Amino acid sequence: MLNTRASGVLMHLSSLPSRYGIGVMGDETKHFIDKIKDMGFSYWQVLPLNPPDFYGSPYTSNAVFAISHMFISPDALVRAGLVCAEDIERSVYYGSPYTADYEFAFNSRLELLKKAYSNADGAIREKAEKFKSENEWCSAYSLFQAAKERFGNKPWYEWDSEFAYYENCLKNADKLKESADFYAFVQYIAYTQWREIKLYANDRGVKILGDMPIYVSMDSVDVWSNRRLFEIDENDFTRKKVAGVPPDYFSENGQLWGNPLYDWDAMEKDGYRWWIERIKASFKLFDTVRIDHFRAFASYWAVDAKADTAKQGEWLKGPGMKLFNAVKAEIGEPPIIAEDLGTFGEDVIKLLEDTGFPGMRVIQFGFDPNCDSTHLPHNYPKNSVAYVDTHDNTTLLAWLWEAEPHQRKFALDYCNFKGGNWGEGGYKSPSCRAVIETVWRSPSLIAVISFQDLCGFGSDARMNVPGRASGNWQFRTTQETVDMIDADYYRYINALFKR
Repeated sequence: MLNTRASGVLMHLSSLPSRYGIGVMGDETKHFIDKIKDMGFSYWQVLPLNPPDFYGSPYTSNAVFAISHMFISPDALVRAGLVCAEDIERSVYYGSPYTADYEFAFNSRLELLKKAYSNADGAIREKAEKFKSENEWCSAYSLFQAAKERFGNKPWYEWDSEFAYYENCLKNADKLKESADFYAFVQYIAYTQWREIKLYANDRGVKILGDMPIYVSMDSVDVWSNRRLFEIDENDFTRKKVAGVPPDYFSENGQLWGNPLYDWDAMEKDGYRWWIERIKASFKLFDTVRIDHFRAFASYWAVDAKADTAKQGEWLKGPGMKLFNAVKAEIGEPPIIAEDLGTFGEDVIKLLEDTGFPGMRVIQFGFDPNCDSTHLPHNYPKNSVAYVDTHDNTTLLAWLWEAEPHQRKFALDYCNFKGGNWGEGGYKSPSCRAVIETVWRSPSLIAVISFQDLCGFGSDARMNVPGRASGNWQFRTTQETVDMIDADYYRYINALFKR
């Protein structure tokens, strides 16, 4: 249950300004925190910090406990004495400041970190070793990354059997030691830098709202080191069914994610230990955690692994309160936000009630004049988080332009827009502000706006189009754009609506 009326800004770390191809855990991030605090916001919501996939999606990761090495700040490495100023020149990005270049960031940061590791003295290496020993996941992760390097980045199920089976790899760990020690060092650095960012935010009254993908990638350390917890054939590593969602608001064919499904019976046998450790680890990084696709804990969509789309599948029963009773028995009442969007059902409603977790409301989903949607603010429960839009939606300005005329008229009437031409106003658009203020005056204890909508951007600034494999997650901004936000306006509405 939330207990403080507040507001937040949704802005992924990758989208922040920097000289290094994507946003990093550096001075620009601290400046952003100062900026939103000055405007009266008390939450900064980020997308998952774990390593993204080839396309930049943080929701398909090869290590859900790890922080992507791409977010490590080269400048902070200089200040730590691990590299010199000349070393970071190859990490400087000369392409567009408005696009995240993951390939450049991946390669240049890895090269720089190998230089930093070679310069690290015994004291730093001891701290990295201590970090690994205190975080069990890091031992498996470092071995996984070392083996992946050994086999030319092939997926683990194509490695030789002495490494493809985690138990065998442990016996051959000496063959991977130097490389594994490097990857443990990288995680130590990443966690150290993020801890500094989080403390900086908290000291200024800003909480970090993190994000946890519900599923993991097949080619991940999480599956490799915990095969028994997933529905995978032990002999040939094949999957019979995979994760996805049926046709919905975003896709007429559904979304075929392809992630391996959890073996909930196997997880129940050890008291859901993997999930408990995962949730505990998330609160080392964040103050509050949003769990993506929360509804799958009630029931989840299972699709044949050979299917071309997610149209054909079946709903299977999830662990429900058995999992969250185990979580609460160990860590009390965790500050979790449930992403309860998409195809709904009574089982999801009941699970939310039983957990007491706040759900989400997105005003864009409510603008159907033919129904009294739960996404219209007059229907928002107090224990909820209200969004102008999410990373999966187009921007507010783009929605107004792209909506059917009857939907747009309903939206503007509902939000009491009194202006003349709804399309005028640029980044100070009165029509957009009418919608934002409607969310802000809602009963929801937390209201969240994306950075793109703070700036009044159009569809070219959209973060993600669900169901589209490439061309997503690339939005990035500049320091000048951060500084040009109409701070007076947001400071005013946060005060006016007691947020």
